[in-house]
Amino acid sequence: MHRRSRLVTGLLAAATIAVTAGCTVPVFAPNDSGSPMGGAQGSTLAGDRATWRPCDDVPRKLVGRGAEGMTYECASVAVPRDWAAPQGGQTYDIALIRIRSRSQHQRIGSLLVNPGGPGGSGVDTAVYLSFGETLGGLPSAVTDRFDLVGFDPRGVSRSVPVKCISNTDQDASFGADPDPVSEGEFAEVVALNQRVAQRCGSKLGDQLALFSTKQAARDMDAIRSAVGDEKLTYLGFSYGTLLGATYAQLFPNNVRALVLDGAIDPEQDFVTGSESQAKGFERAFTNFANWCRATRDKCPIGPDARGAVTDAMAKAERSPVKDDDGREATAGWIFVAVISSLYTEEGWQKLAEAVDDLQGGDPQGVFELADQYADRKPDGTYSNLFDANLAVNCADAGDVPSVAKIRELQAQWRTKYPLFGAPLAIGMLPCAFWPGKRDPYPAGEAKGAPPIVVVGTTGDPATPYENTAALAKMLGTGHVLTWEGEGHTAYPSTKCIVGAVDSYLIDLTVPREGLRCPAK
Repeated sequence: MHRRSRLVTGLLAAATIAVTAGCTVPVFAPNDSGSPMGGAQGSTLAGDRATWRPCDDVPRKLVGRGAEGMTYECASVAVPRDWAAPQGGQTYDIALIRIRSRSQHQRIGSLLVNPGGPGGSGVDTAVYLSFGETLGGLPSAVTDRFDLVGFDPRGVSRSVPVKCISNTDQDASFGADPDPVSEGEFAEVVALNQRVAQRCGSKLGDQLALFSTKQAARDMDAIRSAVGDEKLTYLGFSYGTLLGATYAQLFPNNVRALVLDGAIDPEQDFVTGSESQAKGFERAFTNFANWCRATRDKCPIGPDARGAVTDAMAKAERSPVKDDDGREATAGWIFVAVISSLYTEEGWQKLAEAVDDLQGGDPQGVFELADQYADRKPDGTYSNLFDANLAVNCADAGDVPSVAKIRELQAQWRTKYPLFGAPLAIGMLPCAFWPGKRDPYPAGEAKGAPPIVVVGTTGDPATPYENTAALAKMLGTGHVLTWEGEGHTAYPSTKCIVGAVDSYLIDLTVPREGLRCPAK
């Protein structure tokens, strides 16, 4: 999902599109970050057709097997490092996967997918989505008509991965107090963010500005050409909606159909976007607390779930519970677990049980939720999800407030949004020190583009529902589809949502104006 750069509090999340293959598999499952794509040797230059090679090892590494009836092929496309100066000769290789159903018929073209983040692997996501509707993937109605194509955007996973944050700094940032009140505590957080930014600048230098959304959107058009499609059909979740909206503005005549699920509002500035998320998470947590009050048999911390969580965090500041290996469940880690749980309604019970166990001296549930969110592996190492997230968000941000202003907003938002306001304000710190040049994305109409479907979830914590209509209006050709559900993103959640989106992707039938799909 889209995140402004919130390194210190860990508010840098991924879209939680998951499938179950024996167990729940997160989109950002561990992989050999930065290693070459299995089976893909060399790369196709932008403008040429991709050269595909079998890569069954990719789904095998992720989930142990490929989906029945599906074939997996991989390739890469070489794109200019800087699309503003494409003749410079230097390129990045963008990793692709193409998944085809053996029962494919009346092929329409390719469906390009992006899970959000920024920092999420579209290659991994395409694999998960290939497992079919019963396991949380795409309906056969779609996979029988389209090649499913995933890509890792520049800087992500297999595509020239950005890696500049140490595991030690990752642990420090996620575990830090999410609302440092004293001047001393705040100064420590500032110093950590300043150190991370300096190290990323030292390692990547002038390349920092090249990981922007605008550059990645131009890569998408090179991918469209490489897979042989005259026009782009695209499914983007969370931050993927920003990629899609940027593409529509840059290449409106190359759009066939775009589904943008979990909308970012490109017209919001950095501060407004951060406050919008604080409001969204606060609302989602209130929905969780109300569920706890009404569902005591499944929520052991009811009837006052909010009180239980805030009390757990306060106790952790004084004396955090330790795991068997000595790892401490600090207030920061508890907060990350809370964030993690709000991405799906199914996470609510897990959070309640984790907090209840923590009260009894067992922090395992908290760490399981937090580590899944942070993409922290059992050995204490991290993927490059948050490195890439930071690089993209800070390259995009052209209006970052000063440290003094962030400190001021911390106090203001703590009053307006008691649990999430201060952390979301503090989360703006990393980009305040970012040494790279900025390359903001456009925010305007997609003149000449066909109808675009923008999907919103009323209880979405990370991309609040209000963004849906705002993005549709900005694009000028947007049409709102509403899911009256909880969690982050909607497709493919219910028959109503699936039917409306599938009809649009396959037949270009736009959902009727004002369509609202019930939660169940």
